Amino acid sequence: MGYSTGPIVCRKGLSVAVTIGSLALSLLMITVATSDAAEDAKGIYLPGFLASMSGAMPPPGTYVTSYKYFYSGSASGAAADSVALNQLGNITLQADMGLDAKLFAEIPVVLWVAPRKILNGNFGFGGYVPIGWQDISVDVDALTTLTTRNGRTFQRGASFSLGEESTEIGDPALLTMLGWHSGNWHWNMQGLLNIPVGQYDKNDIANMGVNRWAFDATGAATWMDPQRGHEVSVATGFTFNGENPDTKYRTGTEFHAEFAIMQHVSEVFAFGIAGYHYQQVTGDSGAGATLGAFKGRVTALGPNVVYNLKLGATAVATQLRWYHEFNVKNRVGGRRGSFLSDDRSWREAMSSRSILEGPTRTLARHHPMPRRRSMCAVPLIRDF
Repeated sequence: MGYSTGPIVCRKGLSVAVTIGSLALSLLMITVATSDAAEDAKGIYLPGFLASMSGAMPPPGTYVTSYKYFYSGSASGAAADSVALNQLGNITLQADMGLDAKLFAEIPVVLWVAPRKILNGNFGFGGYVPIGWQDISVDVDALTTLTTRNGRTFQRGASFSLGEESTEIGDPALLTMLGWHSGNWHWNMQGLLNIPVGQYDKNDIANMGVNRWAFDATGAATWMDPQRGHEVSVATGFTFNGENPDTKYRTGTEFHAEFAIMQHVSEVFAFGIAGYHYQQVTGDSGAGATLGAFKGRVTALGPNVVYNLKLGATAVATQLRWYHEFNVKNRVGGRRGSFLSDDRSWREAMSSRSILEGPTRTLARHHPMPRRRSMCAVPLIRDF
């Protein structure tokens, strides 16, 4: 279910972009029926979080970020059946099925960046525990006489529904990252480990946990021209899944790629376009994978807006994203919205030890944020 941050020398009117929330949450493991194909048509990685400044790395310090996520989507056929597979069995040839899903989640993320470098890069460690509300319904129209897995029989033409609404705690996750920068380039490697202790019941259709160990590895890079405010960011990665012991279902390996093209017009405002592509590269397996390989894919595009403000003495960096999904196969497709905020004080961030080199390092260590717009090399905390 990523993080991003990093110091950038900036031109007049352009603040330093540091994106902790995006980085930690691009790898976010919120397990809802809206994530990918795979078991229950969902996975641990939520596409669309490594957008603007995904390759940047924060300076040493401790950071707390709040992430709010909303999803609304629908599915039919095998994607709908997969969500209620343990209740209904494989009835895709015996019924028309439709699914509607809504989710709202709150995810607090804590990230600590070490004061000393490792392999000449900055190392970070952290984690999060998501909590979310889900409302999922599956409508079934029988095309012939069918018997569900729980033994109920329905005649041709019969209609019935399954539905659940819940507010639960999801699987916690541990994350690590290692990042570097050189001139206008910023890049990092990120790892995320899903710990399957969140809410899960194989007989429910609205689970916040996935009941399996999983690991996601992602690499990200950002190029930013500080004089013109142009930014291009790209992130790609793979998710490797263990078996769900309750269902004997092993989700295949999943690939994800994300990008953002942004224009930073001032210290407080940036806008652009972001997108992602998800594709399952190996099929599902195990005794519980009765739908077969069930490989999924989806592509999405949408606007990305960044706005920074001050509430008293506290600097609040915000980022709003909206995605429209298309090219959907074997998964829920719909619309994603997300809002990130980081309330760490700019002056606290300034007091952190800079990862810049040479004269700019001295500037970042000993000078507060300039009150006027000017050439700068100061790491401000911004959530993109």
